[in-house]
Amino acid sequence: MRLLLLGCTGFVGRALVPLLLERGHACSVVSRRPGSLDGLQHPRLDRLVADPAQADSWKQPELAAAMAEAEGVVNLAGEPIAEKRWTADHVRLLVNSRLQTTRLLVEAMASQPRPPAVLVSGSAVGYYGTSLEQRFSEASPPADDVLGRLCSQWEAAADGAAALARVVKLRIGIVLAADGGALGKMLPVFRAGLGGPIGSGGQWMSWIHRDDLCALIATALEDPAYGGAYNAVAPNPVSMATFANALGKVLGRPSLLPVPGPVLQLLLGDGAQVVLQGQEVVPERLQGQGFSFHYPELAAALAAATSPESR
Repeated sequence: MRLLLLGCTGFVGRALVPLLLERGHACSVVSRRPGSLDGLQHPRLDRLVADPAQADSWKQPELAAAMAEAEGVVNLAGEPIAEKRWTADHVRLLVNSRLQTTRLLVEAMASQPRPPAVLVSGSAVGYYGTSLEQRFSEASPPADDVLGRLCSQWEAAADGAAALARVVKLRIGIVLAADGGALGKMLPVFRAGLGGPIGSGGQWMSWIHRDDLCALIATALEDPAYGGAYNAVAPNPVSMATFANALGKVLGRPSLLPVPGPVLQLLLGDGAQVVLQGQEVVPERLQGQGFSFHYPELAAALAAATSPESR
C-alpha cells in the first residue's frame, strides 16, 4: 500500500515508519523539519518538507502528488499535550495543530478522483476526562473539559472523511519506550535512585508499549474489519504508584520518593493534569476483534522498553 504519513517523524514515527516499510508499504512522510528520519534510508521512503496545518502546503507539487497516489493515510499530527504550560496561545496551538491539519487533510482527500481507502487518525484517552473511580470503554461519552472537547473535535474532523474512506480513530494512552514520552523523562530520575510516584500515586495510567501501538496502526491500515474509535491502550491499566514500583523493580532501583503535584503544576500549569490525574481505559473493541498485544502486562512492557537492545 502507498501511504501518506503526517506527524510520524517523532517518538512514535521512529518505530512506525520502519515497521510499515518492513511490511512492504511505500511511505511518503510529511514533516516541517527536513532532518527528520535522516538516519532511515529506504527505496520506498520519501520525505516531504511541508507544514500540513497550512493550506498553501497542500498546493505544493510534491505533497499534491503524494496525496494523489496515496492508498492510505496515517495522521498523528499535533503539538505535545503535556510539555508546556497551557497558556491561551499554547492551547490555540494544541487545537490548531490537530484540527486544522485534519480538516485540510480531509479536504485534500475529497479533492482526489480516487481518494485514499483508509484514514487512521490519532486521538487520545483524554477524550474521557479524568476519574479515580470510573472505567472507560469506547462507548463512554467525551468529557466536557479542555482535552475532552479537543479530542471530540479532532475525531469529528477525521470523520469528515467517512464518506470517502474507512476511518479508524485511535484514542492513544501513555506510550512506553525509552527514547521519549513519559517513560523517557522518568528513566534518568529512576536510574539515579530518585524516582517515585508522581502526585498522589492513586491516579490511573492507561498505557501501551510503542511496539503494540505501531502494530495496531499497521493492522488498522491493512484489515478492512477495523473502523471507528478504538482505545489504543494495553488491557491492564495500573495506578501511578504501581507503575513507579514496577519501574523501580525493572531497573533495580528504589522508587520511594514521590514527586509532589505542586511541582508539576508549577512547571506545566493545567497540562499537569495529564499525569496528576488519569483515567482507567480498557480496549474493549480491540479485544473483541482479537487484536493480539505483544505486551499486555506492565512488567514485561517496561523490561522490553528499558533493555539495552531498545536504546
